[in-house]
Amino acid sequence: MSFALACRRALRAAVRSGCVVEARQGEGTEEGDGPGAAPPIGGGAPERRGMPSATTIRNRLLAVIAVVLVIALLRWSYPVSMPLAAATFVVAAAWPIKPWLDRLLPAGLSYAGTALALLLVLAGFFAAIYFSIVQVVHAFVVREDQFRALYNTYSAWSGANGLPGLTGETGYERLVAVAQAVLGRLYTVLGYLGLIAVLVLLSLPEVPALRRKLRSVLDGEDRREMLDTVERIAGLFRSYVGVTMVTSLLTGAVSAGWAYVVGLDLALTWGVLNFLLNFIPVVGNIIGIIPPSLYAFLQFEEWRMPVVVFLGYALLQMVISNFVYPWLQGQSLSLSPVAVVVALTFWGWLWGAAGALLAVPLTAGVAIACGHFRSTTWIARLLAGEPHKGKDDTGKGGPRR
Repeated sequence: MSFALACRRALRAAVRSGCVVEARQGEGTEEGDGPGAAPPIGGGAPERRGMPSATTIRNRLLAVIAVVLVIALLRWSYPVSMPLAAATFVVAAAWPIKPWLDRLLPAGLSYAGTALALLLVLAGFFAAIYFSIVQVVHAFVVREDQFRALYNTYSAWSGANGLPGLTGETGYERLVAVAQAVLGRLYTVLGYLGLIAVLVLLSLPEVPALRRKLRSVLDGEDRREMLDTVERIAGLFRSYVGVTMVTSLLTGAVSAGWAYVVGLDLALTWGVLNFLLNFIPVVGNIIGIIPPSLYAFLQFEEWRMPVVVFLGYALLQMVISNFVYPWLQGQSLSLSPVAVVVALTFWGWLWGAAGALLAVPLTAGVAIACGHFRSTTWIARLLAGEPHKGKDDTGKGGPRR
């Protein structure tokens, strides 16, 4: 009896102190889940501890469906969406030229000066691409017999050792056909570049009008947040272009210098080629090593110097990509290396070579936009290179919504 009395007294004390929640209608529900509790917003089932409500699950599924549809739309509309994205990137990167010219010239002439500057830059890239392709193709055509003999030697060696390769009598012809198909797509690339140039020239006068429209449509906090996000993304684009241009010039200069030091022909050609390929992160640096190393086999006709050429180019690319570029870029992009590789894979699959060129700035822009909303801030943190204490991954305060 004394034991039962003690248990009864302990139970009363626990109830008085609030340690035991009274069951409602014979069911052990938590507080707020009983018949008198207010229903959750959206009319869904009450959200249990550790279990999302039906409304939350529905919203997440709708978000996944929307993302899949957007990706499918971007891939299907490549002939339109890719030039629009590229033109937007170019306008955002080149816009500071316009305010600078406004201080020197009237408004109409400043637009013309900005367009002329962009056309000169585009013409320079066209000339560099044409020069490097013509020189590389001409060099391999002149040494076609040597290249064929080198290919036959490799085919015999790989076949004897069970390594993969294009073997057989038609292997060399198939390799040449692949190279011709790649060069044949150059006309398509030039067509897209022309369309992008037209879109850029037409979009430049619309930037002030777009700002006025945003100010008239949005109010207060929404307008400030939208303009701040757009300006930060545009600043990121400009920073990316500037740093990539500097590192590309450095890559081209040291590539030409290394070719000159080891006595490799076409030193200027290898420099220009590596300058252009450096605009494609990671992948371009790897591709830039192959043509000069392959040409070294044709020129020196032995294996030691080609290995020296290969190791030198590999070392230069590693130093610039892993030390110089991150030091110059700093925290302006704040993307992890894994995020960069995944972005290259995704945008390359979506838009091909153009997607690889735009992968890093587009992904960084998505990270900035996601950092402005509480529901998507986890995406910005996932893409970021380092966690930021007390700040979101946009570099500003926490998410606003």
